[in-house]
Amino acid sequence: MASGNTTTGSVSDSLDIVAAAARSRREYDAVFPQLVDRVDLEAGSGTAWREVLFEKLSAQSVTETTTLDNPQQFDDSAISITPQLVQIQTFISDKVGRNLNKKAFGQMGKLAGEAMMRKRDEDGLTAADGSTQMGGAGTPIQAGDVSAARYRITSNATEPGSMPVNSVIHGFCIKDLYDELVAGVGTYAIPDGATATVFQSGFTLPIANVSIHEDGNISIDSASDAKNFVFSKSAWVLVNGMTLRTETRREPHIGGGGDSVFLTDEYAYGERSAGNWSFEIIADATAPA
Repeated sequence: MASGNTTTGSVSDSLDIVAAAARSRREYDAVFPQLVDRVDLEAGSGTAWREVLFEKLSAQSVTETTTLDNPQQFDDSAISITPQLVQIQTFISDKVGRNLNKKAFGQMGKLAGEAMMRKRDEDGLTAADGSTQMGGAGTPIQAGDVSAARYRITSNATEPGSMPVNSVIHGFCIKDLYDELVAGVGTYAIPDGATATVFQSGFTLPIANVSIHEDGNISIDSASDAKNFVFSKSAWVLVNGMTLRTETRREPHIGGGGDSVFLTDEYAYGERSAGNWSFEIIADATAPA
């Protein structure tokens, strides 16, 4: 028989372990899909979405005595985008549902949907990889890289791209844009204006009317470089097939019973005016110190 004061340590075997809170690992917002043209593949219209492109015609000078006999031929081509299926499956046993802390259990439901959105973003970045490359490996990104890409789009000799022009840039590279703009802080007085705004709130200003969007899903390679992108909204088409679908299947034969949940999506990215409206800026993406 023990003697002394009773403390939590002396009755530890009787204490329930209860999770006071739960959270899921945070995701980056799906940036790329929000910045491109989005269209739906209508039901009953086949497996591919097609867009026809007509080439330019040429006009010529004439005089009052000219008899014009030089018809210009209409010439077309088409791009075809075929949405692809994407799925994720989860399985939760009845025992997990019965025994798991309810706060923890409540966090699990959104994870599959977030994974699907992350894949949409990553697939868009993968599609854009291979655009005409600018910048340089190991070199910090500069505002001039973004503005150069913008004007190469809107004044493209083959086919000018239209506004809006957007960019998706890794946050480590945006920090270099921040440093470029606030380099004078501490060396001279900073009046109200762009520098003061960025110093206070971070780099959110457009560059040459190009909106800057941070995307942490951009991968960083082994040399600490990242591929950032500047593109006209019209450059990329996100074709949606079926709408996101959720289905549950009862699995009484697995683990004493449980439910498999399937999320299914269908989409694909396609590029208009390839090589003209989308540019890749490779730049150093070393973690800020």
